[in-house]
Amino acid sequence: MWLKQGTTFKSVAELFARDPAALPSDFISRGEAEECATETLALLKQRNVHRFGIRVHHAGDYPGKLRDAKYPVEMLYYRGAWELTETKCVAVVGTRNPTPDGIQRADRLARELVARDYTVVSGLAAGIDTAAHTGALEAKGRTIAVIGTPLGVVYPKENAQLQERIAADFTVISQVPVLRYERQKVPQNRLFFPERNVTMSALTEATIIVEAGETSGTLVQARAALHQGRKLFILDSCFLRSDLTWPQRFADQGAIRVRTPDDIWKHLA
Repeated sequence: MWLKQGTTFKSVAELFARDPAALPSDFISRGEAEECATETLALLKQRNVHRFGIRVHHAGDYPGKLRDAKYPVEMLYYRGAWELTETKCVAVVGTRNPTPDGIQRADRLARELVARDYTVVSGLAAGIDTAAHTGALEAKGRTIAVIGTPLGVVYPKENAQLQERIAADFTVISQVPVLRYERQKVPQNRLFFPERNVTMSALTEATIIVEAGETSGTLVQARAALHQGRKLFILDSCFLRSDLTWPQRFADQGAIRVRTPDDIWKHLA
């Protein structure tokens, strides 16, 4: 399906909305499916991904909460322990170019979430995401990475070891179609990153934004969280920046301003 020109998560979702009981295999021939599966397995093996799982809507342990997304994904790849998606999950996200204070806040939040038995979810990007994953690991907690690349592809490359550790001990999830990513150019593949933010929000009960600029991709997750009926927390430090308009805009739509950590805990209770 993803090899057809013009296919997007929106067009795939609309296709399945017209036939809600359908499986991906209903839309392509058996021969095409086997050919694509063979090529996908070979690519993943080249990237040292030898063990992985797949979750398909209507087939097995597919999380129903993903259907809250505007254009829900029909299939996910994962490495690690899928059952972690059924634990209490909170996303900690933000800019790839944070301030030192932002790094400290992400780290502290991750540790406090771990102390309250939450699984820390983030996108394995540089900056706030890395601080959130690392804080959870150092606190001996659980963490899930929802990546914007196929399994076995690392971005940024300096997070290769971190991705491997999370895959080995916890969970790495990707909704990115392997062959489509392989065959198209870098600018088009960048579009998968905001799409994973939508899925990350759907997998979690809340999103906490630590820092983000006026045009940050993190704001995709903010919009998704409100659309999906998830709690959206925005740290007070974002509101105090005179160059940002988005914190108040999302607060007016229902986001929660976090002046103290208790503003998070009392809403998660």
